[in-house]
Amino acid sequence: MNRNGWMLALCAMGLALAPPARADALEEALALPIAGGLTGAQDKARFAWVENKAGVRNIWIADKGQPARAITAFQEDDGLPISELAFTRDGGTLAFVRGGDPEYPDEEDGPNAASFAAWPKQQLFVTALDGGAPTLIGGGHAPSFSPQGDMLAYTYRGALYLWQRGSDSRRVAKVAGDVGDLQWSPDGKQLLFTDNRRGHSFVSLFDIGSEHVRYIDAELGWAIQPVYSPDGKQIAFLFAVDPPTGAKEDSGPYWSLRIADAATGAHRIRWSAPQGTGARYAGTRGQNLFWSKSGTIVFPWEASGWLHAYAIDPKGGSPRELTPGAFELDTYTLSPDGNSLVYAANDARDLDRHHVWRVALRGGTPEPVTRGSGIESYPLFAGDTMAVTATDATHPAYPALAGRTLSPLGAAPAARGFVAPEAVLFKAEDGVEVHAQLFRARGAGKHPALIFVHGGPRRQTLLGFHPSGYYSNAYILNQHFAAEGYDVLSVNYRSGTGYGRAFRDAPGIAREGASEYRDVLAAGRWLAVQSHVDPARIGIWGGSWGGYLTALALARNSDLFAAGVDFHGVHAMVRPVENNLSPDAQAAAQRLQWTSSPMGSIDSWRSPVLLIHGDDDKNVDFGQSILLARELAARRIPYQDLVFPNERHGFLRYANWLASYRATDAFFRETLMEKTAR
Repeated sequence: MNRNGWMLALCAMGLALAPPARADALEEALALPIAGGLTGAQDKARFAWVENKAGVRNIWIADKGQPARAITAFQEDDGLPISELAFTRDGGTLAFVRGGDPEYPDEEDGPNAASFAAWPKQQLFVTALDGGAPTLIGGGHAPSFSPQGDMLAYTYRGALYLWQRGSDSRRVAKVAGDVGDLQWSPDGKQLLFTDNRRGHSFVSLFDIGSEHVRYIDAELGWAIQPVYSPDGKQIAFLFAVDPPTGAKEDSGPYWSLRIADAATGAHRIRWSAPQGTGARYAGTRGQNLFWSKSGTIVFPWEASGWLHAYAIDPKGGSPRELTPGAFELDTYTLSPDGNSLVYAANDARDLDRHHVWRVALRGGTPEPVTRGSGIESYPLFAGDTMAVTATDATHPAYPALAGRTLSPLGAAPAARGFVAPEAVLFKAEDGVEVHAQLFRARGAGKHPALIFVHGGPRRQTLLGFHPSGYYSNAYILNQHFAAEGYDVLSVNYRSGTGYGRAFRDAPGIAREGASEYRDVLAAGRWLAVQSHVDPARIGIWGGSWGGYLTALALARNSDLFAAGVDFHGVHAMVRPVENNLSPDAQAAAQRLQWTSSPMGSIDSWRSPVLLIHGDDDKNVDFGQSILLARELAARRIPYQDLVFPNERHGFLRYANWLASYRATDAFFRETLMEKTAR
């Protein structure tokens, strides 16, 4: 009997079939597809990206002017990331990594958030895009096709491997550290990479067929993001040393631009950062060093107090600022002809959104590529066609062709019923100006309210969906709270990005005094005096560094913050201090770390808290939450906990995001929403 026959038979027997359960608003919004890892082929207008839809991850591709199509068909919320998509130049073949942790790719045992009995492994695949199943290469990551497309180089636990279709992979070299920035020379005869070791790194070269790895004049510090000259004869790289503990902001210089001969390895210092603003190295989230076809080198520098791109001639002359203004670059790249820089940045008139701009390498006035009320990030090219990762107030991240209007490459469904967050500006008690976004509650009268504090702390929340999955989810929960009747204020506290070096590297942040907490406290006090807020029902939530600030708020100011939810936060900040300080100075530094910690103020903690943590967290040790729970219990401070066995820092399973957010919702309903308004 077919399905319809069974339904008719059941109805005839008087048995009603229950309709499928409809997802609630939170579940529905978290299940929206979010795109990440957008990449493009060099010689063809073909793009690929990873779509995560309710924890089910698949790869999609799209050619310019053609509908997008999925090339994988995974169907489970299995917690296995798909990452590091890499095309051959012609776009005919794609390599990708499934499993493992992209943040810790060389682990012996990667994550197993779904608790499989057979522990999943990191796997590298290659697939021809004219049909057929992907080919499993083995364990590995950082795939890079040769210019001719006939060989694939990749790395695994410090070893270099080569693979050719029809042959098994072969290990060709091994280094003592981890391999980073792996790339081919333009002629396909050499591999360039960084050998990243404990406390230092080297620029490294391997000639295909050689028995030795070569190092470019190894020094005491960090070699950063080497790149070939267009003819492959030279290599540019950045070199930096870490400032010592207690160093003054204008001390240094601590970094320089180097140029080396690819044949001999001999190098020269082309330019050194002068003492003063910008003497410490800072880069964007993407590639920071480029050598254009016209011979111009582009690198980042904060000489103006803002992270900007500079151009320099490798033969001589001073750096030229390409992106002047009171804004901060997020990422940048070169146009295919090598004549322009294309970058994503906020704007002096709109610091809480990102748009894309273009400027000629010879100089001139930057021109906007995108504009409006949306957010555009991570510009890149496939052939001569530009695409971005786009979001706005109602759309999570989706890939789109860039221009004055955006053309989505694939599906871009919108969340329903979301409010447009409002930009808010206020000052902390020491005069520091703080940016935030307000999600207004629905309904009249005085509402309970929440502070949201992001992690990082090198992050910036925006006036819409964030392009990252972690903060896209947080944005959804803030919208959910607004729909439930909370006013929510998302705070971009000092030590975050987007507002210049002085804000990011403000005095006394983190272990040196927790000065960023002043901004969180100011946010709570700002909410407390709003006519639509009940000052007795203000809560706080956040994850990672936001979890730390949540715990610090409850420990120091339970009089203001009535409840909190702490996702995988840091609670004891004390750690060893460098030996450049005297024993007395080291002891003083550790005392300051203690007073900067939630544990340093725990005796004044009174408010209830929900602690949420995955026990396979590699970023914040699970023991941080165990420690806090014990201390809360000893003081009879009410707490609840939610633990996910085998889960990582940024949860890998949709089911765990949903469970944690439902628990957060229920906790605040109990501790704030159901309390009688003052």
